Amino acid sequence: MATIKEIAALAGVSRGTVDRVLNHRGAVSPQTEQKIWEIVQALDYKPNKAGIVLAAQKKNLKLGVILLGLSNPFYDDVLEGVRQKAAELEGYNCTVFIRQTEYSLPQQLLAIEELLQEGINGLAISPYNDSLIRDKIALLYEQGIPVVTLNTDIENSKRIAYVGSNYYRSGQTAAGLMRLMTTGAVRTGIVSGSRNILCHTERIAGFQNVLRAYPRITIADTITNNDDEVESYALTNDMLLRHPEINALYFSAGGVYGGCRAVLSAGRDKDITIIANDMVAATQEFMQKGLIAATICQQPFLQGYNPLTILFTYLTTGELPSSEYNYVDVDIRIKENL
Repeated sequence: MATIKEIAALAGVSRGTVDRVLNHRGAVSPQTEQKIWEIVQALDYKPNKAGIVLAAQKKNLKLGVILLGLSNPFYDDVLEGVRQKAAELEGYNCTVFIRQTEYSLPQQLLAIEELLQEGINGLAISPYNDSLIRDKIALLYEQGIPVVTLNTDIENSKRIAYVGSNYYRSGQTAAGLMRLMTTGAVRTGIVSGSRNILCHTERIAGFQNVLRAYPRITIADTITNNDDEVESYALTNDMLLRHPEINALYFSAGGVYGGCRAVLSAGRDKDITIIANDMVAATQEFMQKGLIAATICQQPFLQGYNPLTILFTYLTTGELPSSEYNYVDVDIRIKENL
C-alpha cells in the first residue's frame, strides 16, 4: 500500500506538501499539485482509516448547516438526518452548527456570516437562488471552505456536490400522475413556495414541459406562498374564486395544509384532483381522507445526513463524492401505500 512518504519521494517534495495537496489546503503550485495527483492516482493511494480518525480528532473540525423553510414541516425530517450525523461526528471531535431561516436573502447571508464567526471548515446549505449566495459560495471555495448544497441547488456555483431530488424529474412525474388520474379537460392551479428557490421553479418547469404534450391539461394560474400555511390558505382561496374552472391543483412545495383547507372551505373537495410533494403529517391526513390523490416523496432524512458525510470525508481525506449530483430516490405514494 502506497504511503505519503513514497508519494513525496516520487514527486520530489516534502510530506507536508503532499499532505496539503491531499487535504486541499493550498500553498502549492499548480504544477506540483498536478504532479502529486498523478502519482496518487497511479499508485491508487488510499488514506489509512485509523489515521483519518486520529487526524480528524486533532483538527477539531466544525461544520455549518443552513436550511430554508423555517415554518415548513418537511424540514423536520431533514433536521433529523442532520442531527443523527452530527451525533456520529462528535466521536471524531467534529462539531455541527445549525441555522434555519425563512425564504429571505438577508437572513441567509446573515446565517453564513454567523457560521463563519464560529470558524466552520465546511458548509451544507439549502441556498436561496441569488447571485449574492453564488458569489459567497465562490468566496468560501477560495478560502478553502467546501460547500455542499442540499434539498435545493444553485446553478453555476463552486459547491463541490449537491444532495437532493432531481426536481425537474419530480415535476415531470407530477404531470404524469395528473395525466393518469384525470379525464377530460383539466384546468390546473399551481401552488408553489418561492420563485427564488431553484427546486420550486425546477418542479414547475418539469411539470409544464410534460403538459405541452397533453393539450387537455392546461395551467390556469400559479401562486407562491413562501411555504406559509396562512398565506397558502388565503392565496389558494383567492385563486379558486378567480378561476372557478380549476379542477386540479399541483402543490410544488409547502403550504399543503393551508391550501387544502381552502379547497374544503370552498366546498370543492369532490371535484378537484390534487397532486402534492412530500409526506408531512397534513399531507398524510388529507390523503387518508381522499382529498390528495398522490404525493411525491424525496427522502428528506438522507438530504440532511449525506451532505455532512460528504463534507467530513472531503475535509479528512480530500476525496470528492463519486458524483457531483447525489440524487435521492423519487417515491410515489397514494392512499393505498401510505
